[in-house]
Amino acid sequence: MDIKHTIKDNFLNEADYKSIKNTMLGRDFPWYFTNTVASLRDKHKFHYYFSHVFFMREEGITSRFFKTLSPILDKLKLKALIRVKANLYSYQGKIEEHQKHVDYPFKHKGALFSLNTCNGFTMLMNNTKIKSVGNRILLFDPSKPHYSSTCTDATARININFNYF
Repeated sequence: MDIKHTIKDNFLNEADYKSIKNTMLGRDFPWYFTNTVASLRDKHKFHYYFSHVFFMREEGITSRFFKTLSPILDKLKLKALIRVKANLYSYQGKIEEHQKHVDYPFKHKGALFSLNTCNGFTMLMNNTKIKSVGNRILLFDPSKPHYSSTCTDATARININFNYF
């Protein structure tokens, strides 16, 4: 079974990319600890991450940093947002592959924007490994099983996940 996906490198112009990266890696940007990655059933001691939720469909904008993402949102040409969430998977000494999951169990679109280049990845259902490359966006169907990983060649793997129609 083939999962249709698209990879776009150098998705943003350099100035917009650096602005988002500098903001999210800045000392004033809040990251929040989450002790499970894919599901509440995942109790592996190294399956944790830090996140920052920008938008939830039930609540609307949840972050004062939401406008920082305008260059990405403008290029996605979406009709409606479901969720926008940044993920920071810290260095853990080895690659940790997380459990398979779906973002939401209904048909929708997904975009995963990589903030940095590292040897971490996203694995799609047909074992297609998408490497984390700074300023790369992966467009895919997040209602199909996929999973994330940590990295070993950087202090963290950082991406922004967009779910939308």
